Amino acid sequence: MAINVEELIFPTLECLHILGFVIAIGTSAVVDFRLLDIGFQSQTPAQLAKDTRFWMLGGLLLSIFAGLGIYSTDPDNYYENWSFLIKMVLLIAAIVFHYTVKKKAASGDTPSGSAKVIAVVSMLLWTSVIFGGIFIPFIAPGLE
Repeated sequence: MAINVEELIFPTLECLHILGFVIAIGTSAVVDFRLLDIGFQSQTPAQLAKDTRFWMLGGLLLSIFAGLGIYSTDPDNYYENWSFLIKMVLLIAAIVFHYTVKKKAASGDTPSGSAKVIAVVSMLLWTSVIFGGIFIPFIAPGLE
């Protein structure tokens, strides 16, 4: 059964993709807000990062695998689309940033000044990934 044959497969994949990002970016934002000293004061950034790590990874994996399914429905529409390509670069940057720089910043008990900057950069990267995805249908393929 091909993905393009069944009427409900694409919208289901799209919903799973969005759900995955809601979980992943939501848990990332919880840690970011704690690094910014906004809410979640009962836990240290390190505790929050530890408590949310499996949700982050699970949401990210759900989003990536659903995204691969979406991509497989019309690869030409995606790999020739500037918005998609920018989204992919930003996604890789956000993942690398999350599991390297932000992980180190969140390992302490008290957020430092640099941890606040890191939290803002993290939120900007993830927000940019979302907007990259939102604009895919509005950007005509243009790599020729």
